Amino acid sequence: MNYDALTMSRPRQSDGRVHGVVVACRDADGRWLCIRRSATVAAPLKVCFPGGAIEANESQSTAVIREMQEELGITVKPIQCVWRWDSPTADLTLWGWTADWPGGEIKSDPAEVAEVLWLGAEEISNHPDAMPTNRNFVNALMQNMPSSDP
Repeated sequence: MNYDALTMSRPRQSDGRVHGVVVACRDADGRWLCIRRSATVAAPLKVCFPGGAIEANESQSTAVIREMQEELGITVKPIQCVWRWDSPTADLTLWGWTADWPGGEIKSDPAEVAEVLWLGAEEISNHPDAMPTNRNFVNALMQNMPSSDP
């Protein structure tokens, strides 16, 4: 995938790259909150985790909160960054975060989100419309899952 379109109008960080966050919230059934991007944004109609660009002088955790509010109308509590990906073809770095969402109504912004999806790890990785980075982020999520008590 060509990531240049994702970086064209986004703020550059001190390293000259565009930084973004992707956010993983999990429900009680083990499914992850995902979105299908709207037809009018970069990577149109792709299935991915919600997120977006980190603004100038904004922390990653603040971007997690802001992006989830903007895209889905929900308030989350960032937990930890579990993944980093540097595009080999564009000046783009993504940071993958886990976040706690206590629930409530999702009010997605149709300008950014065409569909809200709850998907299992395999579904996210193998979805025919998946962003190419989904599989690597899911792998990092699964490696960082707290182990259950026996």
